[in-house]
Amino acid sequence: MLNNNQHCLVSIRNNYGHFSDKERLIADFILKYPDKVIHYTINQISEKLSIADSTVFRFCKRIGFKGFQSMKIALAAEVVAPIDNINEKIEEKDSVGVISEKIFRSNIKTIEDTLQIQDENLIIKAVNAIMKADRVHFFGSGGSAIVALDAYHKFIRSGINANADLDSHLQIMSASQMKDKDLAVLISLSGSTKDLLDISQVLKNNKVPILAITNFAKSYLAERADIALYTVADETDFRLEVLSSRIAQLSIIDALYTNVMILRKELGRCALQKMRESVSLKHL
Repeated sequence: MLNNNQHCLVSIRNNYGHFSDKERLIADFILKYPDKVIHYTINQISEKLSIADSTVFRFCKRIGFKGFQSMKIALAAEVVAPIDNINEKIEEKDSVGVISEKIFRSNIKTIEDTLQIQDENLIIKAVNAIMKADRVHFFGSGGSAIVALDAYHKFIRSGINANADLDSHLQIMSASQMKDKDLAVLISLSGSTKDLLDISQVLKNNKVPILAITNFAKSYLAERADIALYTVADETDFRLEVLSSRIAQLSIIDALYTNVMILRKELGRCALQKMRESVSLKHL
């Protein structure tokens, strides 16, 4: 269960893929009419959706709230609070110092929001999948390709057989050679990038397990993944969501890498030491 009493809409969006049909019915209603839901009773919601009060109550518990009332309070705070203030909108008249401060605060908020929606059980599954894989290959397109390369740069220090390609042709060629005992990590903000979806289809054909890192639970990539971890990223006039999403993606990669290194114990320490000794040759 999520412990998320301040981010109702974010929690619903990012966990949508895990909901049952009735839960999705409630989720769709809240996402479509948040300003109305805050004025409804639990009985009014259940009557409008033709479901039991207990189903609505369980949904509220499912997304981390004590009940319907606490969910409404959190939802009201999100609906009433101006979005521009939440995202600390950057204005043309802002000074260099103010812009810099807003960017830092926005990055901090992105990481905090992403942390709030993490499911520890899914992180455990992701770490275990990495640990038992014969080979881990990181895939990403555009800005997410840089994150995939960063993941490779980190995991190569662990002693795990890790790889990453930046070229889309090399990526799909590498995917074609992967086996069911390998693990593919696909990183995509939208979860609907054609190159990655093509890769995911090749991986599925080869029965390769897929770990997805994306911003949208209701996406093609999330639906095809065996394990999905989610990020939260907002967009403002001068700062595209792709910039903040990269911060969140990198944070998830860091969390996975650190957990893997701790579990690998001496093997991880030896691999890291060998890496440091080799890299030291590059310095005078």
